[in-house]
Formats: sequence, C-alpha cells, structure tokens
Amino acid sequence: MSAQGFRTLGVAYKPADAKQDFTKADEKDMVFLGFITLFDPLKANVADLMAKMNDLGVKLKFITGDNALVAKSLALQIGIKDPQILTGADLLKMSNSALFHKAPLTDVFAEVEPNQKERIITILKKAGHVVGFMGDGINDAPALHSADVGISVNTAVDVAKEAADIVLLSSGLEVLIDGIIEGRKTFANTMKYIFMATSANFGNMFSMAGASLFLKFLPLLPKQILLTNLLTDFPEMAIATDRVDQINIQSPQRWDLGFIKRFMITFGLLSSVFDYLTFGVLLFVFHANEKLFQTGWFAESVISATLIVLVVRTRLPFFKSLPGKYLAIATVLILMLVLALPLTPLATWFGFTRLPLTYYGWMLLIILFYLGSAELAKRWFYRKMNAAANKQMLTVLKK
Repeated sequence: MSAQGFRTLGVAYKPADAKQDFTKADEKDMVFLGFITLFDPLKANVADLMAKMNDLGVKLKFITGDNALVAKSLALQIGIKDPQILTGADLLKMSNSALFHKAPLTDVFAEVEPNQKERIITILKKAGHVVGFMGDGINDAPALHSADVGISVNTAVDVAKEAADIVLLSSGLEVLIDGIIEGRKTFANTMKYIFMATSANFGNMFSMAGASLFLKFLPLLPKQILLTNLLTDFPEMAIATDRVDQINIQSPQRWDLGFIKRFMITFGLLSSVFDYLTFGVLLFVFHANEKLFQTGWFAESVISATLIVLVVRTRLPFFKSLPGKYLAIATVLILMLVLALPLTPLATWFGFTRLPLTYYGWMLLIILFYLGSAELAKRWFYRKMNAAANKQMLTVLKK
C-alpha cells in the first residue's frame, strides 16, 4: 500500500486493566485490527507543471521524511521515470565527498531527518547548482535558510515563513513557473544593458584617447560628451521592457564576468575601428575644422551607438528578433533628434555646426558597414564561446 502512495498505520489492541501502567515491553501478543491508510492526492495539474519546469532546465528533487515507497510512488505520479532514491540511513553512511557526486543524480531523498535536509541543500550548492527549496514546517527552516532561494506558503508555520525568501500567497504552483520566466527575462535584459554600456564606454574611451594624440583640439567638448551619454542612455533604459528571445528563457543563465570582459573588448574595439574611419573621412575628405569634426563625430557616435543596440541585444540575427515597443520608439526619437540638432538654435550653445549633405552619405555607409560587421562579429563571438564551453564541459566529464 505504501508503494501505491498510501501512508499506512497498523492498529492493534490488547485487553488490560485500566489501572495498569503500560511500557514498551507490553507491546506484544496483541490483537490485530487492520490498517488505517492516509492518502494526500496530488493537485490536478502538478505533473504538467513539473514537466514544464523540467523543460525550463529546473530539476525537481524530493526531500521528505516519508518512507521510500511512498516517496517513490509520488515521484512516479508526477512523471519521474525510474527515480533514484537515497534514504536517511544511506546518508548517515555517506561522506560529504560521496554525497557530492551522488546528490545531483538522486531524485528522491526519503526518510530523512531535519538536519539532513540542510546537508543535502549545502552539498548541492557546493556541486555548483543554484538551489531553491520549498517547505512549510518547523523542521524545514534550516533548509529554507541554506537554499539560494527559500520558498514557503502563506499557510506555513511562522518560523518557515520568516526563514523563506519568498512566500507564495496563492495555492497554485503556476506562480513558480511565472516567476522563473520573469526572472530570466529580467536577467537577460540586465545583461543586454551591461553588454552595451561596457562595450560602448570602452570603445568611446579608446577612440577619445587615440584621437587626442593627433588632433590639435578636443575630439568632443565636455558638454558634448555629456549630451552623447544622455542621448545614448534613452534606448538603453528602454531595454527593461524589451522582448527576450526564447533561447534565453529555455535554460538557466549565469553571471559570467569573464564573458562580459571578452564581449566588452571585442565590440568596444570594433566600435573604435569605425570611429577612426569616421575621423579619416572628416579629416581627409572634408578637411574638418574643430566644430565640423565634433559635430560629425557626435552624430556618427550617437546614431551608431543607438542602432548597434538592435544588433547586440540578441544572439539571433537582428532582423529575426524584433525589439520591444518602447525600445523601438526610443531609437527612432533619438535618431530624429540627432539629425535635427545641428539645424536648431541649440547647436550654437553645444558648439555644433551644420554638416555638409555629402557627409550624411558617408556616415550612412560607415554605419551600415559597422552594423554588418557587428552582426558577423556577434556570430563569430558566440560560436567561439559555445565551442569553449563545450570543450570545458568535455574536460569536466573526462575528469
């Protein structure tokens, strides 16, 4: 009956005098009455929800004080085929090193004591996993506190709710999937901003420093630099509402500082190449003076920085991943403002001048070439990063 998911109690009695004191030694030669079976059915859609979590790269593990047969039955009901089980007795015999290798492969931890729950969570974290733990009892508090994300429910005991990071107010578990997806969207959009801000700032610094070596005037005035930063920030601020590609939602994403550095250097240097190409056009084609040079580079710098967002915001070809509504609106507005600014009275205050019509043709060619080069560089960059990641994974598996 346990194997069918029933928690089973045997009931027996023994005639005795009401005045008699009972001890454990008296628990013999009793009359068996039968079984009491308790069944706690799964929610109707829990199997589907667990399948969706598995599709999202979230591995489900049971940690329970119930016996192994009941726990195995529960695992089978939600779709875990041939669940791997460890009992509390097994854990007592295991060293932390052995559990380090065994825990990630185990589906069900049954007949465990409260302190063993915390041990399992700690070992899984040391094995490199991000661990969420859901519990509602007093004995779950240590594990809730140890997990990367402790989750409890509104009907849990106060100790469990205080130890948890998140308390679910609704009875359904759909909110967990919604939370995972929204979290990944937020993380993906945050990374987009970091990629763009770091690479743009690195490229601008490299271009500014290089131009200062051969120009007799400042490449941009301080107020022009501040205006450049302000205008390029508007599309980047709209990234918070941007669409996220399915590839960024299907699997967990991790913070990787080394990846960010490589991205910054690759695309920062690429932007500088086209800044220097713009310098060449301004100096050798138009023989630009100070104001013309500053106006020309300002226009090219802001327009290219605004449009490059559409390329580097996605791993897909940019035309296959359309930006969100607010990002698209912000991009169009900034482009119109930059093109109109040299023609307005504000141009004098900022130190700008009107640009020759032919310069717009040159600028268009440079920007199109830049966007095309960035698209090719992006494909090469991610292909190289994927190859490096696969090589590292193969090395780990061999070890």
